[in-house]
Amino acid sequence: MILEHADIRIAPGRNAEFEEAINRGLNTVLCKAKGFINAKVMRGIESTERYLLLIEWESVADHNVGFRESPAFAEWRAIIGPFFAAPTVVEHFEATAAKA
Repeated sequence: MILEHADIRIAPGRNAEFEEAINRGLNTVLCKAKGFINAKVMRGIESTERYLLLIEWESVADHNVGFRESPAFAEWRAIIGPFFAAPTVVEHFEATAAKA
């Protein structure tokens, strides 16, 4: 399992619209992608127009190839992309330690 970390900055004053859109995108598009495990969206406290999208994938290839090169990615971006105030920074992480 890998974790995709997407740092999203949205236009000021669009929080409610963005949160509705990203929830819709998660529930209609992203959840159907091959290799998708789960996702969580976190809103910044100090910077309320900043969001972290954390997605667990079975592999980096499931995200970078299976999803990003599919028609579903264009659908996903059409839902959430209009809210972006800056390019989204995306990185992948793998676990090195855990405690439950």
